[in-house]
Amino acid sequence: MVDGVAVRVQGLWKQFGDQVAVAGIDLELPAGKFVGLVGPNGAGKTTTLSMVTGLLRPDHGTVEIAGHDVWRDPVGVKARIGVLPEGLRLFERLSGRELLAYSGRLRGLPGAEVDKRAGQLLDVLDLAGAQHKLVVDYSTGMRKKIGLAAALLHNPEVLFLDEPFEGVDPVSAQIIRGVLERYTTSGATVVFSSHVMELVESLCDWVAVMAAGRIRAHGPLAEVRGEASSLQEAFLELVGAGGRDHGSHLDWLGGGAR
Repeated sequence: MVDGVAVRVQGLWKQFGDQVAVAGIDLELPAGKFVGLVGPNGAGKTTTLSMVTGLLRPDHGTVEIAGHDVWRDPVGVKARIGVLPEGLRLFERLSGRELLAYSGRLRGLPGAEVDKRAGQLLDVLDLAGAQHKLVVDYSTGMRKKIGLAAALLHNPEVLFLDEPFEGVDPVSAQIIRGVLERYTTSGATVVFSSHVMELVESLCDWVAVMAAGRIRAHGPLAEVRGEASSLQEAFLELVGAGGRDHGSHLDWLGGGAR
């Protein structure tokens, strides 16, 4: 990593028609940390992660990962990152084991090493019993776990996860969490987006709060939380939703009224 920075974003901007999705953000994400990118739905989190990982070209701005420019050195960057996107698309007519074997060979890993790592990941992620089952028949939690295994197989320096716990049952979520905590303990970096503040607060060392395409606050979790009783409270204040009465105009709702 360069100067302890895993990801450096400068002037990142993306517009779709008249809609500005990401409005010129600057951000430096620290290496070796569990980093949370948080914000309400529509804040620009997915668009930002898509640009950072080279899946979507920005209108303006630059992104560097481990010192490598995402657009000038795409091969070098992709060798150093793992990605688990929202709305994950998998080769569904492969079994879980075949999917990992294919992913490993695409990464240029020797066959024997791929088989060894795949077996270990399947065991740790509690997928060994379903390794020969077609991915099309996997549940949401199983799909997230096999997608995570594919993203980790080449041992990336930085792992990007977009809503990794969305729709995942508590058992699968705990397994995923354990794997990610072990991964960051080894010195790697996890960057994940979420709108669930309790989850972010329990996992992350460092957070960036995003709203309306802009970064509202960033830094160590305790610093962003400040004097608030929770990250949720701080987040609501930062995005301008604190103290809002959402039910004042619904006096007709409930009580059996018609």
